[in-house]
Parts: sequence; structure tokens; C-alpha cells
Amino acid sequence: MAPVIRTARERAREELTLEIKREARKQLAEEGAQRLSLRAVARELGMASSALYRYFPSRDDLLTALILDAYNALGERAEKAVAADGAAEDPRAQWRALCRSVRDWAKEHPHEYALLYGTPVPGYSAPQETVAPASRVILALLSVLRDAADRLDLPSPVRPLRGALAEQASALVPLVAPELSAGVLSRAVVVWTQLFGMISFELFGHLVGSLDPADDFFAHTVEEMADFVGLP
Repeated sequence: MAPVIRTARERAREELTLEIKREARKQLAEEGAQRLSLRAVARELGMASSALYRYFPSRDDLLTALILDAYNALGERAEKAVAADGAAEDPRAQWRALCRSVRDWAKEHPHEYALLYGTPVPGYSAPQETVAPASRVILALLSVLRDAADRLDLPSPVRPLRGALAEQASALVPLVAPELSAGVLSRAVVVWTQLFGMISFELFGHLVGSLDPADDFFAHTVEEMADFVGLP
């Protein structure tokens, strides 16, 4: 396949887009997502606001770009952790690597993590295009369980799923994890929310005075979660 040749204008646009997003991330760190301002970004870059609007027509468009970048960066980190920590012969090692990678990324990028999992930005509604990037971590987690599906050993029977939950889980299984039962999938969602709940409590200061620093608590809970979904 012939290489794609970009024009000088296309390269310049790409470079300026990256520069705009870098400045916006700086504002996130200093002011928070709620106070992100296109005018302030333009001012810091020495641009006219009208010029910046040609790249991002509104604050919400810029927020969406930052959210997509963050979800994809986090998802890529999780996927690489699973792939780099050996084959499915040691699914628990993959599990540990995935959980550590998510926590490490969050601690390295606290303001971007807060944009994804912190207080919602008033007036902003994430578009459909964010759904796939947002799903990368849970799909990486499910890939570990799917590869070990015939070796899972649950410590206790799964509580029967009823009502809307039973319908939701049954609909999801063929789409994301056909090797797993609806009950195991529900447990996977429990540990997914537990993982981000732990990280959020640590990052937002809710463990200060109790289990902070949280290294040992995190490592212990990762093993508890692995037991809960039956990883060998």
C-alpha cells in the first residue's frame, strides 16, 4: 500500500490541533473542566477566537476531543498490559497487570481521569462516538475472562439474575463475551465498577486517614476481585 502523503496545510492543521489540546489539558489541570474556555485557550496560544473556532466550533467539541484522547490512551494502556504480561496461561498475572495499568494511568493523568470519571461537566452530554473508546478497558478485562473461560472456578454460586438485570446481561453476553454466562458477566461488571471506584476513592482523597497510601489495599482488592470472578 502506498504511503499517505499529507500536504503542508494538513500537517500544519494537525500540529495546531495538538497544540490546542495541549493547552486545553493545561487548563483542565489549573481550572477544571467546568471552566474550560475556548477564548482562554486562544488567548494563551496567541490566536484569534474566530481562528480557533475553525478547529473546535464549541467548548463541547473540544471537551469531546479531550475525552476521546483520554479514553483511548487509558484503553491502550490496559490492552498493552494484558498483551505484555504473558499469554492466557497465566490469566491472573494479566488481571493484575491490567488493574495496575489503569491505576498507574490515573495517577499519572489525574485531571484527565477526573474528566472521565469525576463530576460531570454541567451542560455537557458526551456523544455516541465516545462509547467505543470508553469500552476499551472493560473489553480488555473481559478478554482475560474469555481466554480463561474453561478454567474459571467461582468461589460461590452466582446469585440468580432477575428482572431487567437478567434481560440486560443476557443481551450483552452474545455481543461482548459469548464464552461467559450471564452471571459471570454480571460479576465482571461488578469488578469493573469496583476497580474504578477504588481508584476514584484514592485519587480524590477519600482514603486519607484510613487506607492511604493505598498500595497494599489496592493489591489485596485486585486479588479479591480475581477470586470473585473465578480466575485460577
